[in-house]
Amino acid sequence: MIMLKKYLSLTLVVLVAHMICAAPAIAKSKAEKEIEFAGKVKAGIAKIGTGPEARVKLKLRDKTKLEGYISEAGENSFVVTDAKTGVATTVAYPQVKTVKGNNLSKGAWITIGVIAGIGVVLLALFLERCRNEGGC
Repeated sequence: MIMLKKYLSLTLVVLVAHMICAAPAIAKSKAEKEIEFAGKVKAGIAKIGTGPEARVKLKLRDKTKLEGYISEAGENSFVVTDAKTGVATTVAYPQVKTVKGNNLSKGAWITIGVIAGIGVVLLALFLERCRNEGGC
C-alpha cells in the first residue's frame, strides 16, 4: 500500500511538472500566430486567383471592409479592385482578418452540372412512368 502511494505521488509530481514546463513551450506568441494566419491568407488568395471572376469580401484588422475582385497577387500583398468604382486597394497579407471568396472552382461547377443533369433525367423517367401507368 505504501509503495502504491509513492508511485501515485511520483506520477502526480511528474504530471504537474510537465504541465508547468510544457505549456509555455507549446504556446505560440501573438506574432507567430499572425504570421501563420498571413500564410494561410496568402494560400487562400492564390487559390481564388486573380481577375474579375476572383471576387472576395475582406475584413481587415483595422475593421475596414473591402469588396471586389483580386486584380493582382504578390509576395507580400495583393490588390483588391472595387468592381463598381474601379478603385484599387493594396492589402498586405498580415492586415487581413477574414477572407470570403465568391467563386467556385471548375470541379465544383462540373459537379453541379452533373447533379442537375441526373436530376433532369430522373424527373423525365418519373414523368414517363406516371404517364404510362395512368397517374401517380
